[in-house]
Amino acid sequence: MKDKNAVASLHSSRNSRRKLWKKAIKWPLYSVAIMPIILAAGWKHGTGEIIRIDQLLGFLLASILLLIWENLTNDLFDASTGIDEFKLHSVVALTGKRKLIRNLAYCMLALGLALILMLALKSHFAVFLLVIGSCCLGYLYQGPPFRLGYQGWGEPLCWIAFGPLATAAALLVLAPYSNNVNSIPWGAATLLGAGPAVATSLVLFCANFHQVVEDSAHGKKTLLVRIGTQKAAELVPWFIGLSLSLEWIPILLGKWPISAFLGIIGVPPAITLIRLLKKHHNHPRLISGSKFMALRFQALNGIGLSIGLALGKYLNTY
Repeated sequence: MKDKNAVASLHSSRNSRRKLWKKAIKWPLYSVAIMPIILAAGWKHGTGEIIRIDQLLGFLLASILLLIWENLTNDLFDASTGIDEFKLHSVVALTGKRKLIRNLAYCMLALGLALILMLALKSHFAVFLLVIGSCCLGYLYQGPPFRLGYQGWGEPLCWIAFGPLATAAALLVLAPYSNNVNSIPWGAATLLGAGPAVATSLVLFCANFHQVVEDSAHGKKTLLVRIGTQKAAELVPWFIGLSLSLEWIPILLGKWPISAFLGIIGVPPAITLIRLLKKHHNHPRLISGSKFMALRFQALNGIGLSIGLALGKYLNTY
């Protein structure tokens, strides 16, 4: 039975529904899911290690499946609180079939974790545990009774999940099989994942700019709701600066090749984002696409960094 809130499907034109479905699928956001494995592959290639292509592709697919679960359950939990009343591009709003979406979401979770388990058995069992940890943080962010994202903890949780945890799992999944419990590369994972994970957290931060009023009205006290759009806009350059600084420090210390500065290809969209939010932070309609500008920074920066790290093999700088 269709939910009465399925207004997007019932009352929109075919062209409008197509646009809403494009927003609901959120395909550009899958950059945040695959970035840890892309970075790990670049770093390992740069150090002269052989990349296990089957493990790489498997981890990419599993990451996408798990983010589909995260996005679908986010829509479900938002629907349960009424916060998606104005969110016409929610999959729940578009279909009105909560049970179907719930079943689909947990099917994606089961498939993703099953694939991760297979990959872990061919590399290191800690891969499975690290990914489980990331999924738990994802649930803490949005799921009852915790809903930590509603209390302003979304960005820190995002940094931990897509930074040290996901990057450690990615480094391990590409490595030869090992059962050494002390071989989790926390140092390398934190060094490699810290900066890009700040960029990923920025995507989440910017996703809330245009819905501050609705979030506040429904008790969703995100960081942006708590500090206001003006202070939030002033905070965005600090996100970007911190992300880049954490990537440049290893270069300046000689731990990474100078080619890792290629991550600066993400700077132009970052500058555009800063200017847009500084001028229009309190105009929801004008900044509704700010998260995609943040996403362009995140994606280009991460890809540039990965390529730069990979080039280290030819520069003999590791």
